[in-house]
Amino acid sequence: PGHTEYLAEKTGTGEVVMMLATESLRVIPLTTHIPVSEIKSALNADLIRKKVLICDASLKSQFGISDPRIAVLGLNPHAGDGGVIGRDEIELINPVIDELQNSGINCDGPYPADGLFASGGYRRFDAIIGMYHDQVLIPFKMLSDGGGVNTTLGLPIIRTSPDHGTAFDIAGRNIADASSMKSAIRLAGHLAEKASALT
Repeated sequence: PGHTEYLAEKTGTGEVVMMLATESLRVIPLTTHIPVSEIKSALNADLIRKKVLICDASLKSQFGISDPRIAVLGLNPHAGDGGVIGRDEIELINPVIDELQNSGINCDGPYPADGLFASGGYRRFDAIIGMYHDQVLIPFKMLSDGGGVNTTLGLPIIRTSPDHGTAFDIAGRNIADASSMKSAIRLAGHLAEKASALT
């Protein structure tokens, strides 16, 4: 369904994380290219735990952030509003966050997505983890102004790409914006430098 899953398969990697990044904002959807009707059934404690841990480890090793601050979003509007609009936050997300906090991971939530992005609260965190694709990619693409990068965490290789599709509709018209491609190349270079410093 996407490059993230394709590269995971080709490199024999079990669990990977799709991150969209700029210098000031990093977002991760827990579920990626699946229909909205399948999101809830795809979420489970093990998935949340694994992806938060990969995010934490990658922010430390690849981005050089010693104590990453990670926000976890709720699934429902208003993050369930205390169970009034759904109990997924109470029954699924909260217990995993508590477990991760107790093991020393600096994560917090679940936050309502609209409030965290609209208020600027996302700036307090090194990464925002959402439950599904559009929950984090819509605000990310609005805030990144065309300069975002897609990178895959957890692979044995460095992988970055522009945060948009192939744009075949404008191919050959000399109107494409190369900002995201330039950012992808810069981030790949930065990650390569970090990797070589660790060896």
